[in-house]
This record gives sequence, C-alpha cells and structure tokens, in this order.
Amino acid sequence: MHTPGLSRKIISILLVYLLSVPIRSRIAAQDPVQPPQPQPKTQQQSNKTRKADHRRGAASEDQPQEPGGETIRINTQLVQLDVTVIDQNNNPVFNLNKDNFTVYEDKVKQTINSLSREEVPLSFGLVIDTSGSMRPKLQTVSNAARDLVKQMRADDEAFLAQFKIESELVQDFTDDKRELEESIEQLFTMGGTALLDAIIATSDYAQEKAKRRRKAIIVISDGLEKNSASKEKEVINAIKENEVQLYMIGFIEEDESRSFFGKSATKKAQELLIRLADDSGGRAFFPRDLSEIPAIAAQIAKDMRTQYIISYYPSNNLRDGSFRVVHVDVTSNGKGRLIARTRQGYYARNDQESKGLRNRRK
Repeated sequence: MHTPGLSRKIISILLVYLLSVPIRSRIAAQDPVQPPQPQPKTQQQSNKTRKADHRRGAASEDQPQEPGGETIRINTQLVQLDVTVIDQNNNPVFNLNKDNFTVYEDKVKQTINSLSREEVPLSFGLVIDTSGSMRPKLQTVSNAARDLVKQMRADDEAFLAQFKIESELVQDFTDDKRELEESIEQLFTMGGTALLDAIIATSDYAQEKAKRRRKAIIVISDGLEKNSASKEKEVINAIKENEVQLYMIGFIEEDESRSFFGKSATKKAQELLIRLADDSGGRAFFPRDLSEIPAIAAQIAKDMRTQYIISYYPSNNLRDGSFRVVHVDVTSNGKGRLIARTRQGYYARNDQESKGLRNRRK
C-alpha cells in the first residue's frame, strides 16, 4: 500500500543528494588532493651529511642524483693550501679574511670553502749539511739546529738527518727535545755535498712517516751542490708530490770569483736555495752573523705554525694524475702590496698512484 508521507520523504532525500553532487564536484576541482611533500632535512641532519661527505673527500654541497633517487658519488678531493702573507718589508700579515684571497687552479677561479689561521702542530725535519766544506761552520750550524729544537711545542715532532755524499737519518721522528739535542752532538763533517739527493730522501721520509698534516724540511747548508745524482727538476717534482715546504738557511760566504757564465759559485748556490724554497712555498734565509740565528729560528717556527689555511673543492674533480697549477692573489685592505707564498700546485692523483710513485723512487 502506497503511503503519501513516505513518498514525500524519499523525494526530499533524492533532491538533497542531487543538489549536493555539483557542489562537491566544484570543491574537488578547486582543491585537488596534493601528493605528500618530502620533508626538508633538519640542520642537524645536514651537518651530519656534510661531515660524512668531508670524510669521503666529497664536496659539501648536495650531490646530484640519478633517476630513481640514487646518489651519484663525485670523487672530489678537498685541497688545503698553507699560505704565508708578507708585506713589502717582508713582515708577516695576520689580520686578513676570506674576501682578501682569490685562488686560481689552472687559471680558473675557485670558490674558497673556508679560511682559517690556527697555530697547528708541525712535523718537520732538520737536515744538516755536514760535508767537508761545512767544517768551519759546524758549531754555528749546530747552534742553529738547537735553536730550532727549542721552538718546538709539546704536540710537534721532528727528525734529524745529515748529508754528505749520502744522506743519513740520525734521529727519527720524535717529540723529545732532549733526544734531538743529543743527536745534534753526533754530527761530524767529511766528504762531498749531495744537497739535492738529501732533499728528495728527507722529503720522502717526511711524507711517509709524519703524523701531522703540515710538513716542512729545514735545510742548513752552504748550498755548494757538487755530488748529487738528482737534478733540480727532480727535487721540485718530489717536493710537489710530497707536499712538503722547504726552509733553507744558507751559510754562504761572499765570493768575488766568477765562473765562465759570469756568476760566482756562491751566487749560484744562493739562487738555488731561493728557487727551491720558493717552489715549495717556503723561504730562504742567509745569515751573515751568528747573532741572527735565534731570530731566524723564531721566524721559521712562526711561519710554519701560523700560516693561513685556505680550503676549496676544485672545480675540476677528476683524479687523473695531472699537475694542477695553483696561484693565490691577496688584496691589502689599503695597506700596500702584499705577497702570498704557497706551494705551486698539486698532483690530482688517487692514493694508489701516489703510493706507487714513492715506491718507484726508492
């Protein structure tokens, strides 16, 4: 039996439903459902990622990704340059910031990742010329070595080597000043001078055995090279490969005699020491009096310890074994012309290649 009241209720429900469909459709068209968005990394997560990338030798920036979300690893090595800045009077300059420096690698401007100037621990070698020509200067040389040992700090380490025709390790790396001072007493003079061979041998030793990142060789000699089998170019290559700075103290007496090419033997010796030091980012000193030695020792220690550290990830990230020429420009903040001293560059080799080169030279 049909009930009129029931029919009216059904009709009312149908009308409400039919009228609501277009409204819901319009709302759906205006506000489509959004897919879930990836959550940004927290600052703590980003810092952890950057630290992990740094340990792997990767750049701190986000790595590119392949389709499917897998990260493409780029084998980019952080380059660190130890830089000394001096003014026109040869005095060190310490109050610069990152904006004062510009780094070029193979003439391409690089983005400096960080700049710091910290007194870092050192690994250095005292390499003493004890050839026959140094006999009258041995006491002066020994005093210079002792002054350098006195400049050591608790977290530094040093070794002592002497060279004549061949090089001899007198004391291996130690942080014990007394051991080093006692080793200096063992030095004696005789024979010829193989300066270039000694620099290669001791820089190889420093690279292999040093515990500190910053490495230096301090050579005390009269610079009268006579007996080396190595050539100057080989020494420069070894210094580049080992990333060791050279500080040269040359006890060179004035000599008015001239060779066939117009330069005296002592003038040639002085120029050799300067070239080797400059190529490594180090420095050469030529004392004229024993009283200058303490100040020179203090200056070398300060130079090695308080250099600027410039860090950057090279734009050329290939580890193809090529030599990358590095140049650093520095602006003066209106204080006159400044000079930046650092190594000439580095070899973009992987660890296996570097190890193989050192083994072939032994």
